[in-house]
Amino acid sequence: MPDSTAPGQKRPHVVVVGGGFGGIAAVRKLKRADVDVTLIDRHTYNTFQPLLYQVATASLNPGDITWFLRAIRSKQSNVRFLKGLVESMDHEAKTLKLDGGVEVKYDYLVIAVGVTANFFGIPGAAELAMPLYRRSQALAVRDKMFAALEDAAVNGQDRDLRIIVVGGGATGVETAGAFAELRNNDMPVTYPELDRKRVHITLIEMMPHVLGPFHPKLRDYAKKSLNKRDVDLRLETAVKEVREDGVLVEHNGEQEFLPAGIVVWASGITAHPTVQDWAVPQGRGGRIETDEHLRVKGMQDVFAIGDVSISPDEPLPQLAQPAIQGGKHVAKVIKAELAGKTVKPFKYKDKGTMATIGRSSAVAEIKFLPRLTGFPAWVIWVGLHVATLLGNRNRFATMINLTAKYLVWGSHNAIVGETPPVVALKPVTVEAREPRKAVSRAAARKATAKRP
Repeated sequence: MPDSTAPGQKRPHVVVVGGGFGGIAAVRKLKRADVDVTLIDRHTYNTFQPLLYQVATASLNPGDITWFLRAIRSKQSNVRFLKGLVESMDHEAKTLKLDGGVEVKYDYLVIAVGVTANFFGIPGAAELAMPLYRRSQALAVRDKMFAALEDAAVNGQDRDLRIIVVGGGATGVETAGAFAELRNNDMPVTYPELDRKRVHITLIEMMPHVLGPFHPKLRDYAKKSLNKRDVDLRLETAVKEVREDGVLVEHNGEQEFLPAGIVVWASGITAHPTVQDWAVPQGRGGRIETDEHLRVKGMQDVFAIGDVSISPDEPLPQLAQPAIQGGKHVAKVIKAELAGKTVKPFKYKDKGTMATIGRSSAVAEIKFLPRLTGFPAWVIWVGLHVATLLGNRNRFATMINLTAKYLVWGSHNAIVGETPPVVALKPVTVEAREPRKAVSRAAARKATAKRP
């Protein structure tokens, strides 16, 4: 990295681990600081996690929601990117050890690595369930879904097909709603061989309602919206075991086995296991404990932000906004210390939360606005997510694809990948079918379940 203007003196080196919401916010806020910044991530791209479920349900390309981290240098010359996985940290020597034998020295360290799925020790969950935290995981869900549909289209529906989504938070509700719309709106056209009524989308939640952090009015709206989309909603139901062919659940003390080909895990998060090797204090969920300035407790020059951090005195929601605001605050603290100044403790400004269930259906709690449901909330949800994406190309591509999905029902153009060859379980002969009576698009829409 370039030296400072003072002869023989190097600028302070700020190392940011994690290229998510918080890490990017911290790096950008240091643009005009007299420091050198190194951004480290195990991937060469940032993933916009709130829209991963859209990749899993074949509505967005993975490239629409990923952004090349090295592109951050296009508008910021004091930063460089380094691909690597942090294996250990020596805070006395101020050194990080990465896989491959790479060592990185720091003057200030910002840990912003995010979290991963928490399977709560449920038998089979870690091995067989499919979380949605990485691009590769979303693609795995999408390809497995289409592989199952193609197989059933050739071999027939000798049994019902089921996708189970575990967790009734925003990710679970959005994923279940998207799967249901794909089944309701696209399958009758693209898979005429299959009986839509024998394809089930099941959402399992331990609590008596979905979207726990939201107002009861919004929870009720989400529940009704899922029911109108024929989502099999299992509330107050616990997952006891995940098996290769389904899930064992328990409701009111009675156990039931639900056959399923895909189990999407959207229930609970925890810190990555590697954090245990980083010599930092950990609290609930393995999250790194911080003080009022998001400084790691007991460490002067080490900070933790976003989902991986927790302040025991004032725990923050694990959402994008706390990570973004935390990243900006830490950068402000670093700049102030270098200038011999101080700043006020971090104060999170809650701008609200939202979730979508499907086309023209969403819930939103936004500061200074009344609680919103339906189309107005959905428009805000779409606009905010598109605006928050990194890069104009991603924003434009996402807007085009979401427009094609939600405003032009007749396209039925799912974004697909590779699926394995279909093997006929018995001899199959394909013959011409009797011509069907033409049905107008309006009549086809009317035939499907009414939606808000």
